[in-house]
Amino acid sequence: MTSPVKTRRDGAILEVVLDRPKANAIDLQTSRILGETFAQFRDDPELRVAIITGAGEKFFCPGWDLKAAADGDEVDGDYGVGGFGGLQELRDMNKPVIAAVNGICCGGGLELALSADIILAAEHASFALPEITSGTVADAASVKLPKRIPYHIAMEMLFTGRWLDAEEAHRWGFVNHIHPADDLMAQAWEMARTLASGPPLVYAAIKEIVRDAEDSKFQDAMNRISKRQLKTVDVLYGSDDNAEGARAFAEKRDPVWKGC
Repeated sequence: MTSPVKTRRDGAILEVVLDRPKANAIDLQTSRILGETFAQFRDDPELRVAIITGAGEKFFCPGWDLKAAADGDEVDGDYGVGGFGGLQELRDMNKPVIAAVNGICCGGGLELALSADIILAAEHASFALPEITSGTVADAASVKLPKRIPYHIAMEMLFTGRWLDAEEAHRWGFVNHIHPADDLMAQAWEMARTLASGPPLVYAAIKEIVRDAEDSKFQDAMNRISKRQLKTVDVLYGSDDNAEGARAFAEKRDPVWKGC
């Protein structure tokens, strides 16, 4: 049986391709495979950056597979270790993830894209939360989207299900960059290589700080950082990489990051 998730590994970069014809919709099995894939990426010390994209040129992901649901997949079933789509509830994901949105990105597919740290979009990509039209709630998007774009735009999307093209998504700020479709993956890989050459311990600290500070008062969050109460911050400040940054600056050379 052909796997609905394809991976390609090149050095420190892992490319994850959602490949479920015809539309790359996610059923329970696919969600579990995605979760296992991203958990392995998280736990592999040799991997530093992941790219998530969809197969083909029309769909990134439309979200939940309604045909699978009609055949018995339960909406509240076992999505696997990372929750729906394998990424949005995966604990301790302290490595950068890039979403390369190559087409229609809606419902749970948009929630998956919002779980990435950086979103690149093809010029023809489009975005929506159409759950309202079927009487359901885009639960994860209701949490995430108002934190990424202006509240009133997020609420209009959630309340009406209206579509945004790539240009508008970029204008409101949840798409970082727009690229021609035939250049999208090259640009995603270029960004991934840039990130892979950077300090992995710093990336890990940044991601943990952001998560920790999400529901904290500013000073409380700063106190936890200064007291090294966050694991990744404590590891960073005691690492050779931390000293290497200062050495490289003093010696006027590029730093060599070892991740330790």
